Amino acid sequence: MAGERILLIEDEARIAQFVERALIYEGYRVSVAREGQNGLAIARDNPPDLVILDWMLPGLDGLEVCKRLRAASDVPILMLTAKDDIKDRVQGLDAGADDYLVKPFSVDELMARVRALFRRSTPTSRPEILRFADLTLDTGTHRAYRGERPIDLTAKEYELLELFMRNPRQVLTRDVIFDRVWGYDFGGESNIIEVYVRYLRQKTEQNGEPRLVHTVRGVGYVLREEE
Repeated sequence: MAGERILLIEDEARIAQFVERALIYEGYRVSVAREGQNGLAIARDNPPDLVILDWMLPGLDGLEVCKRLRAASDVPILMLTAKDDIKDRVQGLDAGADDYLVKPFSVDELMARVRALFRRSTPTSRPEILRFADLTLDTGTHRAYRGERPIDLTAKEYELLELFMRNPRQVLTRDVIFDRVWGYDFGGESNIIEVYVRYLRQKTEQNGEPRLVHTVRGVGYVLREEE
């Protein structure tokens, strides 16, 4: 729904003006910062509903800004950057970004990403406690447990684990995971799903617990107990 407030942190004047005009045209209220520290100050004093953040900023770079924003709130963050390597995308997502858009980009794609982030950040159901084997996930607090052991999850790790726990024993293809967790496909050569499955395994098997997230070669992944 238009009317939400968006904070745009972008140092390139031409891009900032282009994005600001496009957002205002769609009915969003927009604040613009040209460097990281100023952006953090605006976010602190007048918390936005969504942040569009450039990676390459003077002084405090976008990656550090993203980490500080995420430490302070769950505001959706869309990162803009010319860095298109998969390792950079993973680094940006690990810093707390919810989505990643590579420059140059079309205004239609930008708006689609913004709408998708707002949809994903809007609660659609009451909190639940999801359980599978000795794994527990609280959708209200976003806390996970293996037995009594708490598991700290990043935003994307949580979304991936929730998808598995809502579809136990069902094989989820890469296309389904891309669509449900990231909202789009990184491309056929991307290994970002493998990266995040590895993160989940490291955290859920930290004390030598049996594996729950299994690979189905050539198809995808499934949450099931070991046979």
